[in-house]
Amino acid sequence: MLVMVLIFYLIPLVMTVYLSFTSMKNWNVKYLFDLVGFYNYHRLFYMFQHDPSFKAIVLTTIVFILITLVVNVFGGLGLALGTFFLSDIVGSKFRLLWLLPRIAPIAVYSLVWYYFFHETSIGTLNSILMELGIIHQPIPWGQIIPWGAWSVIIFVNGLVGVSFGMIVFTSALNQIPKELVIAARVDGASAWTISKRILIPLLKWHLLYVLTWQFLSLLTTYCHLFLLVEWNLVNRDYGTTLALYVYNTAFLGGELDQGLAAAVILSVIGVSGGFLTLKLLGFEKMMKRPRGDV
Repeated sequence: MLVMVLIFYLIPLVMTVYLSFTSMKNWNVKYLFDLVGFYNYHRLFYMFQHDPSFKAIVLTTIVFILITLVVNVFGGLGLALGTFFLSDIVGSKFRLLWLLPRIAPIAVYSLVWYYFFHETSIGTLNSILMELGIIHQPIPWGQIIPWGAWSVIIFVNGLVGVSFGMIVFTSALNQIPKELVIAARVDGASAWTISKRILIPLLKWHLLYVLTWQFLSLLTTYCHLFLLVEWNLVNRDYGTTLALYVYNTAFLGGELDQGLAAAVILSVIGVSGGFLTLKLLGFEKMMKRPRGDV
């Protein structure tokens, strides 16, 4: 495992940091030793100050991560708790439905929502609203900036993230002794009271894990966003996060130096945010050795 981490994480990270200080273009090795110092970072800072498109990308990244993170964590927790009180057969079938977005290939899943939010009358949402007489002409949902574009990308990615949290929390709930729930039921406790007083307090480890994992995952998510932007479903500026900007700039635009500088900033944000999350949620306190009786 250490060898895999070294090869696939640490070495690429070191290479990314080094190449961000060069003028690397199109993977051409002649730029490998052409050091330019902090020039690429100065360009990003200048773009942040003066380029409205880049400002929109930064703002989209913040809004996308914060709102989708809340949806993923608490949506997954809600689904896990809701299905916990159902029968095993019904609960399993309901959870299976929520796993479909994660099971489906990215292109197929994105294509479904492409036609659902399509800006013409062939779009499922537009056709339903027009049939009901709520609207009289199609609405370009993903081109309404900023909240229209944000709503689409948050919705599409939120459904996938919710299923991940649901799996983790469901597994944790199944390990809680049934006697605790049965005793609470005998005492007349409702499902909400059982969840608030018994189940959720026992899920602090799993809340910490899902929150940290989802934060880091959303910070580097770009696959669904790439397709939605390329298919012109959502506005390019308000549908592009910093991770997608890195991919488009480095691999499609050929400006590897600029893309790698943005990738380094993204890595710093990820590491800092991960440590901050662990600190605020009391990871060190949970890791302390429990006090035993003498």
